[in-house]
Amino acid sequence: MANRILTTHVGSLPRPASLLQKMQAQASGEAVDPAALAADIAQSVKDVVARQVSLGIDLVSDGEFSKPSYATYIVERLTGFGGESKGDAAADLRAFPEFAQQQVRIGAVVPRAGGACCQGPVAPKANDGLASDIANLKAAVEASQPTGAFINAASPGVVAVFQKNEFYPDEDSYIEAVAEALRPEYEAIVAAGFSVQLDSPDLAMSRHLTYADMDEESFLKIVDRNVAALNHATRNIPADRMRMHVCWGNYAGPHHFDIPFAVIAPRVLKARPQMVLLEGANPRHGHDWAVFRDVSLPEDKILVPGVIDSTSNYVDHPELVAERLLRYADVVGRDRLAAGSDCGFSTFSGVPTVFPDIAWLKLKSLVEGAAIATDRLWQPVH
Repeated sequence: MANRILTTHVGSLPRPASLLQKMQAQASGEAVDPAALAADIAQSVKDVVARQVSLGIDLVSDGEFSKPSYATYIVERLTGFGGESKGDAAADLRAFPEFAQQQVRIGAVVPRAGGACCQGPVAPKANDGLASDIANLKAAVEASQPTGAFINAASPGVVAVFQKNEFYPDEDSYIEAVAEALRPEYEAIVAAGFSVQLDSPDLAMSRHLTYADMDEESFLKIVDRNVAALNHATRNIPADRMRMHVCWGNYAGPHHFDIPFAVIAPRVLKARPQMVLLEGANPRHGHDWAVFRDVSLPEDKILVPGVIDSTSNYVDHPELVAERLLRYADVVGRDRLAAGSDCGFSTFSGVPTVFPDIAWLKLKSLVEGAAIATDRLWQPVH
């Protein structure tokens, strides 16, 4: 690590209006010029990387601009998916149905583990989606020269949450097949010179989504299985070229059924990726820094807590960002710490949880707060 707190975020960023319009038209079945869409994505990625660098973000992403969402994009890259499932509603929203209905009316994010279903053998498709993502980010990185860059990829476990199994004899077999099918994507991202971020909300969010009716001991076995599948799928990748994001759902709900981080931490930390990105700013998980008083962060890990919230239009004050970082530094040390966001700022295409201009202001506060924390953590000793 550098002698300062590096800055990053979870990956998805607000899409430009012109790009969003084309993507939504394509999703609704309208005819869209593929060349024009590809050119728009390429330019938008170049612009968003430049904006991150100018703001002071060290480890940047392509904003996930080519993807409809962090988990459902895989149906475009893997065989075996079709049909549609309405999926499971989050337990905390089911507890307050009138609130959930209000959220739908106002267009807010309401998580539901539904999408296409697995209806056949899962395997990589012959398509150029990943190649385009890599080429676009390479061009953007060459132009703006960030400290580092990453590309998001769905974990095996989160694929099973959003794309229900209707083909394999059991979920274990399904997870194994998905893990092997995604392995080439993970390896290609790293071979291209980027870090790969494994998006793994299945390790936390799925407790009150897909597995809400399951007892805790049984859910922890799901966590162990999914971590093992992720580790097997990334067996050929060095740990220091990987990041993993764990969250409880990027939506402004009660979250009173979130499984405590203390319960899953020892299992989550067995995953191979070096950088671990966790929620740490929102009102339900702002206290999770204290877990590391009792759970040791493995020596080979770097912790990246969220120090700005991704579901509120409040702009976190830089002093509060610094305060959050200093709490984590007290328990894991300054040299194994970076600054991140709780989750993405455009988890689903066209459904931002934070107004786009405010999202960028929050990221500016992230950078300023990390600078304040750096000054306090690296003060010369007199």
